[in-house]
Amino acid sequence: MQPVPTRAVMLRQVRDRLASGGIDEPEADARALLLEATGLAPLDLITGAGEALDAGAAARLEGLVVRRLAGEPVGRIRGQRLFWCLPIRLSAGTLEPRHDSEALIEEALSRFEARRGEALRLLDLGTGSGCLLLALLSEWTMACGLGIDLSDDAVRTASANAALNGLAGRSTFRTGSWTTAVREAERRAGFDLVISNPPYIPAGEIAALAPEVRSHDPPLAGLIAPGGGAVLEIGAGQEGDVSDLALEAGFSRISTRRDLGGHVRAIGLWTS
Repeated sequence: MQPVPTRAVMLRQVRDRLASGGIDEPEADARALLLEATGLAPLDLITGAGEALDAGAAARLEGLVVRRLAGEPVGRIRGQRLFWCLPIRLSAGTLEPRHDSEALIEEALSRFEARRGEALRLLDLGTGSGCLLLALLSEWTMACGLGIDLSDDAVRTASANAALNGLAGRSTFRTGSWTTAVREAERRAGFDLVISNPPYIPAGEIAALAPEVRSHDPPLAGLIAPGGGAVLEIGAGQEGDVSDLALEAGFSRISTRRDLGGHVRAIGLWTS
């Protein structure tokens, strides 16, 4: 009979399997999968590194490793992941938050540093899991926000995440299109900040789509109160095209922020 592996040994074995399978962050993923399979806290992997893994946990871990090697993201496997240190649950109607998207939060916080004590009004277009809006609300304790998404499932998930993080009292999530946001903006006299991680348009196609983008219903600039702005996530090579469109749409200042890989990930569009 083979000896039962310890937590430390199993962690190394899973890490090596993931690395051999081409997984980008095998150490972090192995740790996350082991925690999911065992129900342990992160500290337990350190203080109890020499303890044996029971057969049930080992079987569960094997199933999780197979799913990860098949390409399923760890966040999907676990059903949630951390974003800006907040636990964010996922569902079929939401994207998995990525650490690179935290560049949007950094850009917004930097721009509004002098106003962080104000009752800022925030709008998250295509809110998904609600991670962007909730991250900002966790930093700006006087702010309130609205998240809009076409998916009922996403809206339910975002609402649950707001409750999970104690932010339900300052956030509202609704199913609808950007037209829904226009009606809300009219009632609130605009938003101080619009934040969004929209579907990326390939850089080579932006110029051809520019008339549609400029006439998008609603025009982005029309949602924003004086002195406010928008922070959007963009893909590689899109900075110049998006900046041109923003200036044509009436924004007066553009700023950018790079992600952990050094790529321009967030672009800020400001009215002043």
